[in-house]
Amino acid sequence: MDIRKVKKLMEMLEESSLSELEIIEGEESIRLSKANNVFSQNEVNQFPVVNNPINSGLTNLQTNPSVNETIAAPSEITGHEIKSPMVGTFYEAPSPEAKPFVRVGDSVKAGDTLCIIEAMKMLNQIESDKSGIVKAILLENAQPVEFNQVMFIVE
Repeated sequence: MDIRKVKKLMEMLEESSLSELEIIEGEESIRLSKANNVFSQNEVNQFPVVNNPINSGLTNLQTNPSVNETIAAPSEITGHEIKSPMVGTFYEAPSPEAKPFVRVGDSVKAGDTLCIIEAMKMLNQIESDKSGIVKAILLENAQPVEFNQVMFIVE
């Protein structure tokens, strides 16, 4: 392979967003890759910290008052806990443009639909197992939910 071709390929790789390039011509082949970027400590500190989305919901609520006010930390409110029967995604309404099934302060009866949990492409309606008033909704719409995680507090 001609060295001029190799130099041209190196220039093209540097100018592109590719990290690796491999070319095979007959029995000849060449593989070029960019060196890994090593960041200094200052550069690393400039990147934002990303919280785990599963755990961030409740911790952000305690420090960020701008988060949906209908959500509260579970230790603040006592009552009957309604927990998730499965792992999935919590939805407060049957569709994005529809009203939520329940809001804080709503009266519910045993058997009323509280939310939908999407699990494995299946939409599962979650019903209240107790009559009472919704005191807290502990999840945000479209937030991941774990098995046995408290979703609602009803009193």
